[in-house]
Amino acid sequence: MAEAERIIGTPDTPDTPDAAGGGRERPDSEGTPPEESGAGRPRGRRRIAVLFAVASIAYALDLISKMIVVAKLEHHPPIEIIGDWLKFEAIRNAGAAFGFGEAFTVIFTMIAAAVIVVIARLARKLYSLPWAIALGLLLGGALGNLTDRIFRAPGVFEGAVVDFIAPKHFAVFNLADSAIVCGGILIVLLSFKGLDPDGTVHKD
Repeated sequence: MAEAERIIGTPDTPDTPDAAGGGRERPDSEGTPPEESGAGRPRGRRRIAVLFAVASIAYALDLISKMIVVAKLEHHPPIEIIGDWLKFEAIRNAGAAFGFGEAFTVIFTMIAAAVIVVIARLARKLYSLPWAIALGLLLGGALGNLTDRIFRAPGVFEGAVVDFIAPKHFAVFNLADSAIVCGGILIVLLSFKGLDPDGTVHKD
């Protein structure tokens, strides 16, 4: 957690280029850290609002979809969406995303809770819109599956997650899993582009 805060935190002073010509460039034309500039705080609040809006939408869609699946699809034959290539089939998954690690339900629950805490703590230092969207997807997905872990059978922190999207020759998953994967892919792309969560851009 401390390492994550170090990465996402905004440096006190602009970085200088290294011997190879690399360096970091700030969106602020005067090289002032966002939290020290006049527009930094409103801009930071907007990014936080985006993060929690994306998380709320992802969480709501996941929760509603699972409620419908449990009410209408569980204990019923699968529904074919694209022939046998894509079906909606209700299953209960005690493992991680896509059905892996069913013997470690409690551990996955703790990991999901830790991810939520880290994102919430680091949100105040967030000044990048793409990072806000990526972290919002991660937060919404983690909250969606954590809700199942806490409130569904067989017990608190051991609950089985409701999965229902079943592509052919692939694991069954849900919208929370999709949000987590999309958020993770976006974070990888942003990292390759050299964009930090605090709005700093690395230049090679």
